[in-house]
Amino acid sequence: MARQKSAFTIVELILIVLIVGILTLVAVPRLNLAVISKHKAEATAKKIVTDLRRTRRLAISDAANNTTGFALKMTSSVPYTGYEIENLDTQTTIDSHTIDSAVNCAGGDQFEFGPLGNLLSGSDTQLTVAAGGKTFTITITSATGMIKCMEN
Repeated sequence: MARQKSAFTIVELILIVLIVGILTLVAVPRLNLAVISKHKAEATAKKIVTDLRRTRRLAISDAANNTTGFALKMTSSVPYTGYEIENLDTQTTIDSHTIDSAVNCAGGDQFEFGPLGNLLSGSDTQLTVAAGGKTFTITITSATGMIKCMEN
């Protein structure tokens, strides 16, 4: 009795690889990469808001030892490439972050919070984060230090 072998031939495998390759060439240009940039803008805006709130919280929680406050300072020129949180009393950097090059971040460059959580005089009150057609405006109320992020 003859036994049949069931397997793919090399020609069948090459044809399958060619078909998958052609489908990939057609599908990749249709990917909407702008959606990825929009999500980067949102993620960056949320991260900056979180770090602004962290900076304010540090100023309030360390008020007994630090009467000068804490600041979030943008690094480089517009568009900003990153930012750092600084202890204004000791002039030491607490933390630093970079901003994705696909995200355009402009506006205020220095946000200083005093021991009561308010913005110190001379601090900026607004920052804009944009990418992929999506724009977020971060606004800080000077008197209270309240931080708000709105999508435009």
